[in-house]
Amino acid sequence: MTDSNTPLPQILVDADACPVKDEVYKVALRHSVPVVIVANSYIRIPEHRLVSRKIVSDGFDAADDWIAEASTPESVVITADILLADRSLKAGATVISPTGKPFTDASIGNAVAVRAIHSDLRAGLGDGIARGPAPFSKADRSRFLSALDVALVALKKAQR
Repeated sequence: MTDSNTPLPQILVDADACPVKDEVYKVALRHSVPVVIVANSYIRIPEHRLVSRKIVSDGFDAADDWIAEASTPESVVITADILLADRSLKAGATVISPTGKPFTDASIGNAVAVRAIHSDLRAGLGDGIARGPAPFSKADRSRFLSALDVALVALKKAQR
């Protein structure tokens, strides 16, 4: 059981391009865990005491900076941004991509390296066709729901 000095779990969502906000609300409300939707412009959120929004400046990486600074070992960060995932992991947070893939201390170094390689390749393509991520699928959504549920159960268990 937690005492009044134990920080409660929270979910921080890098929301601008997040395809699983509705799924986050669903799982968070089931677990009674607060959610902060972080974006640099207004995003509609459900009216619920556990759901809030943080609008940051439109400065480069302002949402990432806010999330990284707010990340704690009691946080679950939802992001597809590999560099934000790295910063959040360093703060002790649990980090999950919208496809349900967990970012871990063991996997983040490779992910950062691959990101850098892809960035270099894209820069060298000039007018070439840039490929983005694969289309978001039902399997991704299902994997995300499961990963978020597992992460919240683990955080709550660790606080007992």
